[in-house]
Amino acid sequence: MRPNKSATVQFMNGRALLQIGRRPVRFALGLFVFLHLLAAPLRAELQFDVFVGYDSVVREASWFPIACEVFNDGPTFNAYLELFSANLRADQVRRIPMELPTNTRKRFVIPMFASGGRFFQWNARLVDERGRVHAERQNLQPRILAWEGILLGSLSRSFAGMPALPESRQNRPELKPQVARLLVEQFPDSPIALEGLDVFYLNSEKALEMKVNQVAALLSWVRGGGHLIVGVEQLADVNSTPWLQQLLPCELNNMVNVTVDDALQQWLQRGDSGETVLRASVISSRRRGNFGGQNSYATLATDPAFAQAQTAVAMGSLRDGRVVLEAQGRPLIIDAKRGRGQVTVLTFSPEREPFRSWKNRPWFWSKLIGVPSDWYAAPDISAYGGFSLDGVFGALIDSRQVRKLPVQWLLLLLVVYLIVIGPFDQYWLKKIGRQMLTWITFPTYVVLFSLLIYFIGYKLRAGETEWNELHLVDILPRGANRADLRGRTYASVYSSSNARYPVAFTPTAPDLADQTHATLRGEVLDLYGGGRESSRATVEQHGNCFRAEIFVPVWTSLLYVNDWLQPGTPPMIASVSTEGATWDVSVQNMLDHPLTEARIVVRALVFELGTLPPGEKKEFKLDTTKGTPLQNFVQQHGLRFQDAINARRSSFGDNQRGQLENPALHASVASFYSYLQPHPQQRNFVAPPGLDLTPLVQRGDAVLLAFDPNHTFTNPINGFKPPRSQRNTLLRLAITPD
Repeated sequence: MRPNKSATVQFMNGRALLQIGRRPVRFALGLFVFLHLLAAPLRAELQFDVFVGYDSVVREASWFPIACEVFNDGPTFNAYLELFSANLRADQVRRIPMELPTNTRKRFVIPMFASGGRFFQWNARLVDERGRVHAERQNLQPRILAWEGILLGSLSRSFAGMPALPESRQNRPELKPQVARLLVEQFPDSPIALEGLDVFYLNSEKALEMKVNQVAALLSWVRGGGHLIVGVEQLADVNSTPWLQQLLPCELNNMVNVTVDDALQQWLQRGDSGETVLRASVISSRRRGNFGGQNSYATLATDPAFAQAQTAVAMGSLRDGRVVLEAQGRPLIIDAKRGRGQVTVLTFSPEREPFRSWKNRPWFWSKLIGVPSDWYAAPDISAYGGFSLDGVFGALIDSRQVRKLPVQWLLLLLVVYLIVIGPFDQYWLKKIGRQMLTWITFPTYVVLFSLLIYFIGYKLRAGETEWNELHLVDILPRGANRADLRGRTYASVYSSSNARYPVAFTPTAPDLADQTHATLRGEVLDLYGGGRESSRATVEQHGNCFRAEIFVPVWTSLLYVNDWLQPGTPPMIASVSTEGATWDVSVQNMLDHPLTEARIVVRALVFELGTLPPGEKKEFKLDTTKGTPLQNFVQQHGLRFQDAINARRSSFGDNQRGQLENPALHASVASFYSYLQPHPQQRNFVAPPGLDLTPLVQRGDAVLLAFDPNHTFTNPINGFKPPRSQRNTLLRLAITPD
């Protein structure tokens, strides 16, 4: 059959037309792809920067800041910033909700807790409401400073003027003193995030740039025990900054040139002096004791280039405090107490010549911040491990519904199990002549013993959901009728099932929301195991407060710690004065209910005061020969701390070993736990900064402790109603004797 030519021609023409019709489509697709690839580099990108710690330095078992900066020049979206440690379980997440409009830059600082270890890494990611990741920063690894280490923060005018410290002979880098330079944009606005610092240097010029919330955080940190050093750059910096002018112990009104080399050199070579050793914020329980007795300052040589050098020194009148160093009758260093902390004024600028080029400048900073002279010649201490003091508070408030199986009963149960599945099974099956039935009897034994073990566990551990709290509240006076209340709430929750529980911190008054700070962490386990946390929680920071959801496995107790600070009225006020061989103590309970088991520590002696009636003022005359030495008091009542921590971690054993009774007594003992350290070169107990009150006693302050049963100063943080609950508070007040 011959082909139809007309049909063939029509087919060919149609195919050609189809190919011609496809060309514009292909051209358009190719042009679109080309333009898309060309525009890709020009599209908006999300800037996401994360800065961990103080200039990438983080201290073990301490709070520290994570600063984040986000710039969105793309479409508006609601986001969550998620922070979590790469070393811990992924469900321990801290979240911060935020709205990111187009062309918006946001900066914020979040307090985080370093639970310990040497190789901590942090992950940060920005996700939207659907969980889609928009930006991510992984494996952010800061430099870890040992718990005993010394950390000096700096807000200097220039990088070259930043303080420096001498090079330590310590072989391990985590033990060497560190200086961290901070930027105003990344300075925390939460005093809790500053607690990892020992000392902070502030140039007066930079004080002008600080925001109101940052200033409030800095002042709260000082009142809580921080050491602030202010270098006067110009008189106008101080006199035009009201908060700084009120904080300093002097009024400055003139500048003169003074020769300072001889005065500074002699002050250095004297080595450790009284004002150096007793700095409460620096010479703390972390570094008690003598490491060798060598005075590293005495051998410092004079710098010829610094001889007869003159520097501009600010002059004025002294309001309070005392002059630590002067040259030619002009004060160079002025010191004053501010609450539990202190302020040191350098009436000259340490960032200008000739001081900036002085060869002994690192040693000057070392002595100024209170580093012991023998620290640089000390051998490496055992900066590993340590029992977390969280375990002591856990032993005080953990549920008593949980009972443990004694080890001997466990061994007996194991022996019976082995006998049943072995000789007994073989004996009776052989006796009845049915050895093949072992394929049935053996699984039966396993099931029966599993049910028996579950029944024993149910009888020993099953109970009702329980929530217990113990608050340690430090009273930080801010005048006659105002005070900051710095609290540490230890909360133990026992769960009768695998459950998640809501918790949240809310201010006691809405108008105090911007002055209230709170955050949540889990219990720090012993640092012998790396300092990991035992918590499983998702924490959302809302402003200065938080909401969280914690997970507790069935029939277990978990400990959480809520660190908070809020303003209020002082619950009690007191004064101490000396009269001959006695101390006159006046205490007034400002509450409408009694305070029990009150005791006061004066000059390292403990005196029992008994009950303080509500609204009354009581006077006590204390005989200096009848007090109990504080060291004896702590060691006598703290002997069981270590054993209780070990027993609390064990799943088997004696019920009583892992429990501590009398929270008023043992919480008071834990407030001076540094007396339980057996040797200054070894760790025993580890706790966050500020919990130990021993440095206050060392510098001459008196400490009043009073127990407030069944009462707290914050709203309940548990968002559920447990069948069992208990709340108690230990109040702690530091007093400067008259």
